Amino acid sequence: MQIYKAPLRDMRFVIHEMLDAEQLSRLPGFEEATSETIDAIIEEGARFCEDKLLPLNRIGDEEGCTYENGVVRTPTGFKQAYDDFVGGGWQAISSDPKYGGQGLPALLNFVIEEMVCSTNLAFGVYPLLSRGAAALIERHGSEDVKDTYLPHLTDGSWSGTMCLTESQCGTDLGLIRTKAVPAGEGVYSISGSKIFISAGEHDLADNIIHLVLAKLPDAPEGVRGISLFLVPKFNVKGSGADAELGPRNGVSCGSIEKKMGIHGSATCVINFDEAEGYLIGEAHKGLRCMFTMMNGARLGVGMQGLALGETAYQSATAYAKERRSGKSLAKGAKSKDAADPIIVHPDVRNMLLTARAHNEGARALAYWTALNLDISTNHPDAETRRDADELVQLMTPVIKAFLTDRGFEAANLAVQVHGGHGYIAEHGMEQLVRDARISQLYEGTNGIQALDLVGRKLGLHTGRLLRHFFHPATAFVEANQENEELKDIVLPLAKALGKLQQATLVIAQKGLGDPEEAAAVATDYLKMFGLVAVGYMWAMMAEKAVEKAADDANGDARFYANKLKTARFYMYKLLPESASLFLRIMTGKAAIAQFDEDDF
Repeated sequence: MQIYKAPLRDMRFVIHEMLDAEQLSRLPGFEEATSETIDAIIEEGARFCEDKLLPLNRIGDEEGCTYENGVVRTPTGFKQAYDDFVGGGWQAISSDPKYGGQGLPALLNFVIEEMVCSTNLAFGVYPLLSRGAAALIERHGSEDVKDTYLPHLTDGSWSGTMCLTESQCGTDLGLIRTKAVPAGEGVYSISGSKIFISAGEHDLADNIIHLVLAKLPDAPEGVRGISLFLVPKFNVKGSGADAELGPRNGVSCGSIEKKMGIHGSATCVINFDEAEGYLIGEAHKGLRCMFTMMNGARLGVGMQGLALGETAYQSATAYAKERRSGKSLAKGAKSKDAADPIIVHPDVRNMLLTARAHNEGARALAYWTALNLDISTNHPDAETRRDADELVQLMTPVIKAFLTDRGFEAANLAVQVHGGHGYIAEHGMEQLVRDARISQLYEGTNGIQALDLVGRKLGLHTGRLLRHFFHPATAFVEANQENEELKDIVLPLAKALGKLQQATLVIAQKGLGDPEEAAAVATDYLKMFGLVAVGYMWAMMAEKAVEKAADDANGDARFYANKLKTARFYMYKLLPESASLFLRIMTGKAAIAQFDEDDF
């Protein structure tokens, strides 16, 4: 049985004590984002997710979506839950008030996204894509397009998708064949077929707004010839506040995929047959526009990894406290019964703590990134906005890949803690594994994220993005290395941070002469970066826990003590993996490049 209660105390610790998110209320446009408002929203969000979404998770997995004659129906209860979700304003938390949104920080969206996906990942796919579509349109659409589509995407009456992949191309989008032909008066005729389209067809919203990559007749070769088009399922009559649904557009669902997991999320083949579409942004520069949605989705998928890791940890911990097997090897019996709860056994504790330490560290890393995302959009100082944006750019592939890798690991550990029962469907652990696996694949496989990190982010602006991480982390280490209460936590971080900087320099030097050198170690480097980044988060959390350790006014002394214990576990048991990754990185490509294609 899957067990989940939103970890509100930990969320508040990261938001208020570690990050001081109250600072957001001092930024223009975020005046309402006080600590009291933030707490009230996440507490109500927790109730909604626990009461409405968690009970539907197993139903969605067992029923899945159904397809018949082009019509897709979501599992029992999804439609009502979606209506309650958008009716409660959860879709509109960080949307622009001009279009009906609440105008609150993106940080709150990250928190709600975590809780939604902890309770029902398949459901969470639908609002995630709609928010991404709205963000893209808001940034790149014309005023008329924004006035027409954003109010409906904001209130959830319409939903959105991103249509990139085709049967002959995934990552290499320069190979797409979908065509866009000018049809007069700003309208284009879109023809082609897209696959793996999440939420491409469903019964939750009145209209579905597809954002489609296609090529114009005069398009240059490769990715330089990609344009972006808005293609609605139903054509829209009128514009702005007067817009209403018109006849069905030339868009149809050809089939839905039978998948390993997230059965309640419809993954569709979408066919465009001379459908009416509208250019977003400039011709031949559509991929640049689409990255607005892709990067937002990658951060969202990272939250999915954290979300499932949290549910896996909570479920496995509850089971370990109840399941009895064997006696404790420690001196003195733990109980008078014939067997002790399995949580007394070191191996079980190690698995639980591995999941917990990664979850809590990943939460801090994700929320820290979200805070900088809000600073990048609303801070009055241009240089501060730029620096925050560049940090978000750097962390996006790390958040996506590292958090989903560790979320999948946590799900597998939960199966292991359950033993044979973890392999049985009714306990729900195997569903977590199946659902978590997709997070490492979609929105760019984790290998692609690693290539993005070493191939683009490391050298961008002559390494300036890296400085936004390395400089504050180094400053923290230097400021706290003589702190007696933190020394055993800061020292391991200092060593790992130094090795990461050394690995970065080696990759940069080798990659200049031979890009394969960097590519061959990219995945190891991203993992190392993620481990060190989470280590930095744990060090900052430990600093706050030391400050507050004597404060037991609200019974929090135990909470802070456990923070310090978990920080030490991370530094002693998990961060050392970075040392072996460093050795792998130093070997370069030689062990891989020695093989010819015919050797496989």
